[in-house]
Amino acid sequence: MWLEQLRRRLAKPKTSVQLCLLGVSAGLIAAFFIILFRLTILFFQSIFLETPDDFTTLPTLERVLMPLIAALLIALFAAFTGFKHYRLGIPFVIHRIKRHYGQMPIYNTLNQFVGGALALISGFSVGREGPSVHLGATGASILATKLHLPHNAMRTLSGCGIAAGIAASFNTPLAAVIFVMEVVLREYKVHIFVPIMLAAVTGALATQFVFGEGSELALISIAPLSGWHYPYLILCGMALGAIAYSFNQNLMLIIKTFKPLSMFPRLLIAGCIASLIAYTVPQAMGSGMSAITIAVESPEDMQLLTTILIAKLLATLFAIGLGIPGGLIGPVIGLGVLIGTLMAFFAQFISPGTDIAGTYGVLGMAGLLAATLHAPLAALTTVMELTSSPEIIVPAMIVITTAYVTALQVFGNRSIFLQQLDFQELPYQVSPATEALQKVGVMDEMDEDFKLLYSDDKQQIKNTLDAMDSQTPLIVFDEENGYRLAEYDLSLMSDQATNLSYISLAGISSQATLADAFELLNDKRSGALYVYNLLDNQQIMGLLRWDQIHHILTIRNSLL
Repeated sequence: MWLEQLRRRLAKPKTSVQLCLLGVSAGLIAAFFIILFRLTILFFQSIFLETPDDFTTLPTLERVLMPLIAALLIALFAAFTGFKHYRLGIPFVIHRIKRHYGQMPIYNTLNQFVGGALALISGFSVGREGPSVHLGATGASILATKLHLPHNAMRTLSGCGIAAGIAASFNTPLAAVIFVMEVVLREYKVHIFVPIMLAAVTGALATQFVFGEGSELALISIAPLSGWHYPYLILCGMALGAIAYSFNQNLMLIIKTFKPLSMFPRLLIAGCIASLIAYTVPQAMGSGMSAITIAVESPEDMQLLTTILIAKLLATLFAIGLGIPGGLIGPVIGLGVLIGTLMAFFAQFISPGTDIAGTYGVLGMAGLLAATLHAPLAALTTVMELTSSPEIIVPAMIVITTAYVTALQVFGNRSIFLQQLDFQELPYQVSPATEALQKVGVMDEMDEDFKLLYSDDKQQIKNTLDAMDSQTPLIVFDEENGYRLAEYDLSLMSDQATNLSYISLAGISSQATLADAFELLNDKRSGALYVYNLLDNQQIMGLLRWDQIHHILTIRNSLL
């Protein structure tokens, strides 16, 4: 059957046409979910907003009530679906990729879609990339589950869905690929890289077809900076690193402080805080696009930009910290642009008469992204793609490296996603051995040359062994003992009699990886497993010994 052949092919840790086509398919499914998500937000915002994500034109009462009503609806939908813990977005996806091969729970995803849409429609300071990553991973997980693909292929396809999700959200396919490798999978392997790249391109093209080719930073004009700016850029990078550390620390402080409260009161508190900010500083509402627009239109108004920055910082910290189901990257981009535009006020003394506010706004975004997420390469590629300006590369590299090193070395800052995972007690770390073995399906290494005998009669077992090639394993089955590996015990043989020895066999699904087999056999560091067909557990497909797994770890590990 062609589907069975496909599963066997995907069990190998190699780039293949089949895996690439599945990556494109996962990208299309992810793009469909994210386009639907974005269209839902735009449709409802168009009912009461003149411009998407701009809440300043709303009457005060509507502006104040919207976050409260949205928080109540998010809590009610969670209660209706039996969802008690807001473990959503990028941190949760990292956990599922590392420990569950990217399999995503459906109820969890429903809450991400509905809750994320409500939050963005009503003006909470959250981003759409968190839901996009979650929805993209779910789309890929559904595809892999329906086709009963090996878990190593499911893991790769989940990465494809995430890349397509980010590309479809920001129209940045290259940055999406780097983000998946740097932040989610945290490794670079060619056989994973190629299908993820194709999925990102698919997601970006699908988004361009529906929403056009515009980018988040299309409004910003980039001016080249002379070398005289570089010392000041180093200072800016150091400041951004300190701000990123402070942002992460305060976000975790809010999360820890409100942990004793159940989800319902936490969400209502978040709604009240958002309503208060909506009443006083409506420019701070939304995902961050409105803040970018204001920074572009009024770069000289220091008082206004500072007010929006403080309000948006508080709005973001409390929305994310209290469990509003949205992303972090969108608001961080808005905050970074505001900070960079403020820094440009002093940089104007270096280049009088030159409009450099836009350039510094982009550099502020790059530095804050890199230091907050611990993703310097993803931040650099994001800037390159969103601005399409080669002049920004060298200044961006200066700011990003300085901000990243300052946050890491001076303050001991860690990725905000990993801090959230540690607090939620969601494991994401795996040993190097497990990580290598996760890339290989058991179907790729199992021994299919075996004999299966349904009998516990010793004489019949001996006769079968005598008639077989000594290199061919014999699996015997009886109701009392289950599946066992039968062989002659050479250490106890005598002239008068030959003795049989048995090795008990545990079963493992054909969908499993060598990491699952390693976990079953690791305690004894010996023995074997029988591989059964996922769709028919009575069909034995092969035999897998501990020695085979040990050989891969000691000889072939570097290739994986």
